[in-house]
Amino acid sequence: PVDDAAIREVNARTDIASFIGAHVQLRKRGNDLVGLCPFHAEKTPSFHVHPDKGFFKCFGCGVGGDVIKFVQLHDNL
Repeated sequence: PVDDAAIREVNARTDIASFIGAHVQLRKRGNDLVGLCPFHAEKTPSFHVHPDKGFFKCFGCGVGGDVIKFVQLHDNL
């Protein structure tokens, strides 16, 4: 298992908006960023990235988490 401190450090050092933005086209909506979810087919953006809180959430398929969870889902790890 990976040390919890290491996970916290990776999340703290990673700009989640820039990281996810390299994989998903995002646009600003208020304090959040929105785009089409990379994990299911959709035509209306329901994928939200909350950079100030360090997590993402899709209101269409329900997936969400931190940058590590995004990598796990995106790369099927």
